[in-house]
Amino acid sequence: MYSSVINLTSNSADASAKASYPTTLRQQNCLSSWSGGKDSYYALQLAVQQGYTPKVLLNVLNEQGQISRSHGIPLEILTAQAAAMQVPLHTIASSWNDYETNFITALRQMQTQYAITHAVFGDIDLQAHRDWEEKVCAAAQLTAVLPLWQRHRKALVLEMLEVGIETIIVSCNTTMGISYLGQTLTPALIESIEALGIDACGENGEYHTLTVNAPLFQERIHVTVTATQVHNNYCFAQLQLAK
Repeated sequence: MYSSVINLTSNSADASAKASYPTTLRQQNCLSSWSGGKDSYYALQLAVQQGYTPKVLLNVLNEQGQISRSHGIPLEILTAQAAAMQVPLHTIASSWNDYETNFITALRQMQTQYAITHAVFGDIDLQAHRDWEEKVCAAAQLTAVLPLWQRHRKALVLEMLEVGIETIIVSCNTTMGISYLGQTLTPALIESIEALGIDACGENGEYHTLTVNAPLFQERIHVTVTATQVHNNYCFAQLQLAK
């Protein structure tokens, strides 16, 4: 049944070795619903470890097609991430009002273009998100894969650090504040976030990250924070690739 959801878990991997894509295990092609942050990255890595082969990253940009809809990451940085993983990036520009319709259209296009059977998502335990992912995948005759589903949030984010995922905070709520923007996620930083009453993993949207290095990356990407701003009680870092 296409609307079924597969949950995958994995133990920590050796962060010193770069991962490679499988060629002989499941041989099932997948798409990554790509935010550019830690959760979408780690979900993809765990799926790869289970034998899925990533064929394309799908990201939704704002209406102008300049930054990601969810995290505010510039297109050039998303492109650099895809290049570092040697996986094509497919983007669509959309308003929030047309998001679902445009997302389903993109899934159908990717299903045909890349012969994918599964779509990988990085949600942990928000049921409404899982329900939506099942819905859009069913519309495109795909199966949703949620490798992080029902994991303990703090243990999960610490595991990400242990396996060699390097991320920086690119947006956060005003409870955290502008001072957190651009900071590298570390165990100590996670403790300081929790001390503010913020979820360690930011699963409720308290903060968002950008993955700059990880086992699936062939090389680290370098970014700089050029400015910060506050909009609707949320703090954003303006980013660019370091030259």
